[in-house]
Amino acid sequence: MTLAELGWTDALNRAFAPHAAAGLEPARVVCELRRNFCAVHTATGEVLGECGGGFFHHARKADQFPAVGDWVAVRRREGSERADIQAVLPRRTKFSRRASGSEEIEQIIAANIDTVFLVSGLDQNFNPKRIQRFLVAARESGAEAVIILNKADVCADPDAVRREIEILVPGVPVLVTSTATRKGLKALTSVYALPGRTLAFIGSSGVGKSSLINSLVRDPEALPTGEVREKDSKGRHTTTRRELVQSPAGALVIDTPGMRELQLWGQEDGVAEAFADITALAAQCRFGNCGHSNEPGCAVRAAVAGGTLEASRFESYSKLKAERAARAPVRLKPGALASKPGWRNQAQEKTPFRHRQHRDD
Repeated sequence: MTLAELGWTDALNRAFAPHAAAGLEPARVVCELRRNFCAVHTATGEVLGECGGGFFHHARKADQFPAVGDWVAVRRREGSERADIQAVLPRRTKFSRRASGSEEIEQIIAANIDTVFLVSGLDQNFNPKRIQRFLVAARESGAEAVIILNKADVCADPDAVRREIEILVPGVPVLVTSTATRKGLKALTSVYALPGRTLAFIGSSGVGKSSLINSLVRDPEALPTGEVREKDSKGRHTTTRRELVQSPAGALVIDTPGMRELQLWGQEDGVAEAFADITALAAQCRFGNCGHSNEPGCAVRAAVAGGTLEASRFESYSKLKAERAARAPVRLKPGALASKPGWRNQAQEKTPFRHRQHRDD
């Protein structure tokens, strides 16, 4: 693949100018291997990229390391199929989640994507609330969001489910597909899998992401697929790393490991966009800080009572807003700060001497 086929643009060329002056060459991350290693594709082919010592001088946090889909500046090692990654170019879009654990760490799933497909299986794994949660993260990413209801062949009335989801996520395209019957695959290819565009498939294990991608790239063995347990419709993590492949039409497709859960990262704007109808209603409430619980003049609760807003949609909105509030940093009151040891000395050290007042009484 050439750089242009990988999605290289004039805007990227301008952003890369300082690195070009330093003798570096551009490359795109096509596969994550370990934190410090990834496969990158340069103008002359694929090599193993490594984040060396120089990279750590300016990259401290997890989100500053290369992710699949990133554009990086590399220096090839002479006589070797390796390259040192020197910098990550600014990301146009990024799909992130909060990494597992107690610390607030952003984990980037895919970068510089044009369309993110949120895939759900129309079997026992189907969960409308999970779809709404993934949509919030997709809105936050900056990429176009499309919902795919896969495995239509195992659902008695897939179009009825599609209509249900369209009510829950107004304005978002909802596609019904089946790799077994090839339902919906033509529309997926002709509308979204266009040359130079980067597509990412996100969803839980067992929903058929890899099978969809194999159908797009017309290679049944391009990515591994696995069987789904019959008792609960859950699949194993057949995709264990994020990887970018090219379709015959020229689209760049990213497969991702299945997510058992999605802890949202920085989703304030994403919630507002994914629930734009509720945000608009909230602006009509009598009080600007309305909590939509028991306040008088609440336009949101009035819409639920009147049947113009689905109660389940409002429930999802409230849950995500509460999750965001629970994760917000705690701001200590002045009284709490004053209780800290040495607070008076610290305050005096920060105050110029001429502004200090001394009293003899």
